[in-house]
Amino acid sequence: MRTIGVLTSGGDAPGMNAAIRAVVRAGLAKGFNVMGVRRGYSGLISGEIIPLDRHSVADIIQRGGTILRTARCEEFKTEEGRKRGANILRTFGIDGLVVIGGDGSFKGAQLLSKLGISTVGLPGTIDNDLPYTEYTIGFDTANNTVLDAINKLRDTSTSHERVSIVEVMGRNCGDIALYAGLAGGAESIIVPEKGYDKDKLCRTILEGKMRGKMHNLIILAEGIGGAEELAQQVEEITGIETRATKLGHIQRGGSPTCMDRVWASRMGYRAIELIEEGKSSRVVGVRDGRIFDMDIDEALSVPRQFDEKLYEIANALSY
Repeated sequence: MRTIGVLTSGGDAPGMNAAIRAVVRAGLAKGFNVMGVRRGYSGLISGEIIPLDRHSVADIIQRGGTILRTARCEEFKTEEGRKRGANILRTFGIDGLVVIGGDGSFKGAQLLSKLGISTVGLPGTIDNDLPYTEYTIGFDTANNTVLDAINKLRDTSTSHERVSIVEVMGRNCGDIALYAGLAGGAESIIVPEKGYDKDKLCRTILEGKMRGKMHNLIILAEGIGGAEELAQQVEEITGIETRATKLGHIQRGGSPTCMDRVWASRMGYRAIELIEEGKSSRVVGVRDGRIFDMDIDEALSVPRQFDEKLYEIANALSY
């Protein structure tokens, strides 16, 4: 009976537990032993490896975060650290590893595969910043968290007739700002892929006021940053009271949505199928509404493409 491992690495994302559950239960159903690696690559290097059974993953599909915990690991970026990790896996008899995380986690899996460890990557990041796939685990939940927050902020902004600038996460990817901004009816969406003109933004706000708008909601991606500074500038130029809200890590938490649970479960199951088929150095993703897999080297080289059409739609509907 072969043994496989599973770990979560980098930033946590709602739906990671659903993916862990799928990997464990699908693996057991197909005759594998399954081991969990705690605290990502950091825990791998220190040998924090535990056996997992069906009971280990009971009652977790609805929970945010990751039961295996996660951590950043500078040591794993070194050749010595990676060799130690590979040797630890061999010590525990693990010949296949499922890695759930973002681009940094995938690079770790890519390098482990070159050391003879069979690896499969699942995209777990709220940022939706892995270009090879249309969807990453946690993205939908993060958007709904932002949407709930901006719905509440709109209420108080309307009451005070003020401008509200909301800074959301996403690193250098503007997808959370774009999707949540469109769904929340934001008047302006600022993303790193497009940038913004401060004077044009202020003119839009003033023109809206002349049309009788009671408030303005601006969604700002963290990759372009500086919500407090922008709020101060907008208030100085327009004379309209402006407040900044940085949502921060609240976007990483919470019970995953149905969409995140389903995609995570499907991806986890596919990861086990790939290992069963003897395939290595693969990543699983979503394309045209379907699960697919591809070589990890190829996946990491796919260039990022911003959804210009969706941005166009959001701007057209904001006036």
